[in-house]
Amino acid sequence: MQAHSISPKELVKSLWSNRSLIKAMIKREVIGRYKGSFLGIFWSFFNPVLMLAVYTFVFSVIFKARWSGGGDSKTEFALVLFAGLMVFNLFSECVNRAPGIILANANYVKKVVFPLEILPWVSLGSAMFHSLVSLGVWMVAYVIFFGVPHVTALLLPFVVLPLVFVVLGLSWSLASLGVYLRDVTQFIGILTTVTMFLSPIFYPSTALPPEYANLLLLNPLTPVIEGVRDVLFWGKLPQIEFLSGYLVGSMLFAWLGFAWFQKTRKGFADVL
Repeated sequence: MQAHSISPKELVKSLWSNRSLIKAMIKREVIGRYKGSFLGIFWSFFNPVLMLAVYTFVFSVIFKARWSGGGDSKTEFALVLFAGLMVFNLFSECVNRAPGIILANANYVKKVVFPLEILPWVSLGSAMFHSLVSLGVWMVAYVIFFGVPHVTALLLPFVVLPLVFVVLGLSWSLASLGVYLRDVTQFIGILTTVTMFLSPIFYPSTALPPEYANLLLLNPLTPVIEGVRDVLFWGKLPQIEFLSGYLVGSMLFAWLGFAWFQKTRKGFADVL
């Protein structure tokens, strides 16, 4: 039976050597999602706008929620909320799909030449496409209502990069577990919903009592959500030292997920 390397070098090598295949599969994934629909790929634009409108109405009109340090403008609330939703949607789209990603591509499992480890990259690439569409919507709205975006927006990739590695680590781990434990799909769906409300998406972290504020930092989405808001809306520099440490930790986490996937993939064909 073929041995699969778990080294970090193999992780990078697989990404680079299969880059053309990954690109082609991402394109097919994005186009295929809306195939046959009247609006097609434009749904990637309308979905986040619709959810933004609903959340904004519920939280800013019904619950009268406001951001600390901000004004009473519903436009401001909407853009701050949307910034957090973009982060969560990137996370949830990949994590919710991860447990079934091998099951959905079972025909590839017995093909020795097919690199199964690239499937989480494909899922991430598709999610990032939709995130870029949402970011474009956000930028247009900001320019219309507030003017030229802050120069700190250029730091956005650095702020989001740790989350990318966390998502990859989770995707590799859950993709493997989903083959052996089919209940993982149901559990992850519930967990991501809980995570949404335990993340500072609809409220600032300062709204929590001090005894709970530190617990919020255990959520891997918290520093990214707050960092994205800082660089996009508030024009603040992110916490470089904290994010740098988070980046190193997330890279280690991604490698551990990759190693787990490589170690367990030899049994996929027997289970499927």
